[in-house]
Amino acid sequence: MNSLQRITFIGAGNMARSLLGGLVATESDRFTIVASDPDPQQREKAAELGAETLADNARAVTGADLVVLAVKPQVANAALSEAAPVLKSERPAILSIAAGLRIASIEAAAGCELPVVRAMPNTPALIRQGISGWFANKRVDADARALAIAVLEAAGEALEVDSEDLLDAVTAVSGSGPAYFFLLVEALAAAAIEAGLPPETAARLACKTGAGAMALLDYSGEEPARLREQVTSPGGTTAAALEIMQRDGLPGIIKQAVLRAQARARELAQG
Repeated sequence: MNSLQRITFIGAGNMARSLLGGLVATESDRFTIVASDPDPQQREKAAELGAETLADNARAVTGADLVVLAVKPQVANAALSEAAPVLKSERPAILSIAAGLRIASIEAAAGCELPVVRAMPNTPALIRQGISGWFANKRVDADARALAIAVLEAAGEALEVDSEDLLDAVTAVSGSGPAYFFLLVEALAAAAIEAGLPPETAARLACKTGAGAMALLDYSGEEPARLREQVTSPGGTTAAALEIMQRDGLPGIIKQAVLRAQARARELAQG
């Protein structure tokens, strides 16, 4: 008899496979992993990572200890409706990484109350450097919570938030956040070219400077303000650059951008 816990992924796209691949690499002795997807190419990619694959959502969730809902929000209702008879009968825990999809909407589509963990991972999960914010409803017990955290931590870190509403802020900061850093690196590289550097050199300097700075921040445990001060000599080149950023309102721009992303996340959730 197979005593391994069964985790089923509904959806086998990039984010699902990043979580699935991390689980297979780190926890293969604990779980049986199943992936369901209507696209045969996506199923093939999931199978290459070590998952059992199916095209039928109802069959896939049968016997699952945890169902990971990893589809686009616009197809989530159809996927859950297909699996609804099994979900109603077996009541497995759900881990949803469908952006903006509220817990109430998940239960409505399934046609029953369920233990649901809703999470917002980000794209660095693709290289197991992600971070997720998550919230669990009151029906999630300790075992289901541990399972959901194991899935999320297979691709990086996972942080609990106190309310589902705060996931809109998580979306604005870490979910959308990689794009903010990409834009900064893009702008830094463009400025380097303007300063006379060849495009390839400019791009590499900007990329590695960003990656190295973030790695140092994470490794050191220091406050970002402290590290910034260590780089900034009075009257020096860094101070001259930061003076322009402060004068032109970069901190305020970032604040307004995050708040607008949070508001947009709320708008999308409300349909």
